[in-house]
Amino acid sequence: MTRPLPIAACLALACVLAPTALAQTPAPASQPAAPVQGALQGDAARGKALTYTCQGCHGVTGYKNAYPNYHVPRIGGQSEQYLFNALGEYRRGTRKHPTMQAQSQSFSEQDIADIAAYLSALKP
Repeated sequence: MTRPLPIAACLALACVLAPTALAQTPAPASQPAAPVQGALQGDAARGKALTYTCQGCHGVTGYKNAYPNYHVPRIGGQSEQYLFNALGEYRRGTRKHPTMQAQSQSFSEQDIADIAAYLSALKP
């Protein structure tokens, strides 16, 4: 039986990884990103700072986490709306994954919009 990596271990792993693991070059913006979910406008610069814990699992080459029993999905370059919805669902508990549910509990709706804006601008 495998258990998900505890949050503290994810954070420690993220600190050990090269800071450039998620620091890919954002795609050039031809126009401002559309607001996510009504009045919320994501701030990609702020979102970049909030994604440091994501590197522990999603920033590893091949998108494999510390337990290579399952594939960790690609998040860089995903649709902004998809990322916003996914994090919101983890936060509300309607999407199940213990680590992601725990991570998302610390984010406000604005944080989620900012994270989605940053990650969606990355080249996959």
